Amino acid sequence: MRKAFLLSVLAISSLVMAQNDSIQQPQDSGFVFTTIDSVGITPVKNQFRSGTCWCFSTLGFLESEVMRLNDGKQVDFSEMFVVSHTMVDRAEYVVRMYQTAQFAAGGSAYDVIYCLKHYGLVPQTEMPGILYGSTPADTLPVHNELDAVAAGYVKALNRGLKKLTPVWKKGLQAVYDTYLGKCPETFTVDGVEYTPLTYAASLKLKADDYVSITSYTHHPFYERFVLEVPDNWRMDQMYNVPLQDLMDIIDYAIAHGYTMAWGADVSETCFTRKGIAVMPDETKGADLTGSDMAHWLGLSANEKRDELTKKPLPELLITQEMRQKAYDNWETTDDHGMQIFGTARDQKGNLYYMVKNSWGTDRMDYKGIWYVSRAFMEYKTNDILVHKDAIPKKIRKKLGI
Repeated sequence: MRKAFLLSVLAISSLVMAQNDSIQQPQDSGFVFTTIDSVGITPVKNQFRSGTCWCFSTLGFLESEVMRLNDGKQVDFSEMFVVSHTMVDRAEYVVRMYQTAQFAAGGSAYDVIYCLKHYGLVPQTEMPGILYGSTPADTLPVHNELDAVAAGYVKALNRGLKKLTPVWKKGLQAVYDTYLGKCPETFTVDGVEYTPLTYAASLKLKADDYVSITSYTHHPFYERFVLEVPDNWRMDQMYNVPLQDLMDIIDYAIAHGYTMAWGADVSETCFTRKGIAVMPDETKGADLTGSDMAHWLGLSANEKRDELTKKPLPELLITQEMRQKAYDNWETTDDHGMQIFGTARDQKGNLYYMVKNSWGTDRMDYKGIWYVSRAFMEYKTNDILVHKDAIPKKIRKKLGI
């Protein structure tokens, strides 16, 4: 009797466990992510209609660095302070290059580090940018007019002029002051008066602690070179490493409590607007999605993207040669800056990187966070900016850091 009762209990328990398992097991559609490692980040912001992702992403990275270096202290840096200094510097460079260089709103992570070293940083409250109205949308950056006015000003300087006056930079600075507000020289935080430089120093941020890393074969590995992209106008010299080392640095950094600023190409079909970035083989799309070939060929690019990003699918095997070819053919460009801060796995065990974007949180499946597959990270990473201590010792030794 007792044996029969125990067998009945075991049978019922097994049934309940099986039912629970079936409820918890994800269906064969959609993505289900489980976090592996996650480093602290500040809230997602919205760059809105401004080409300043480089600034939002790198300041987000430095805000995480402040948390790491100061027992979790949270700060909110002003993007517009960095933008103002950077764009006036860029205009001077373009003028010196007789307009052969590009004057545009884009930039690189190094622009922020240069600002940190030479101009400092300020809190968002000290320079929030100019607000043009009273609705919520008016509090977001809209730089269409600013960019047009500043570009026209800079272009006019080399239009038939044989000599420039010594005040042309003041005129351009006045444009940025009008649209973004004036850069503060001093301010008070928690009862202490700072300059932008002393404020950054008080947060233990040192520009020389941060290095840029890339991975291309047209320059020697374990040496530095200037990555040839338009927004690297300050000629930042990046350390060049093999692809495997690049991925090892990213993995090591996250596992040891560091985040990174990420320069990437997001023009790929399967970088979605809702938070997924994957690299399935589009040439095998019909096979991967179980579609009829004739039907597959009739789909638009957006429809193919939707089919390829509905659930985890087999992805391309990325090689160093593929990366180089995409760069040489202008298929990989310096489109966008974000912040890498964690790792996760999907329901099939595939590895993803958790990335903080600057497109706000509205209508986003993951509230402004992207899940980027390892294949996408390998293929579409232009460069990363990272604290030098976040690089494995073996690689640091090869780089001489």
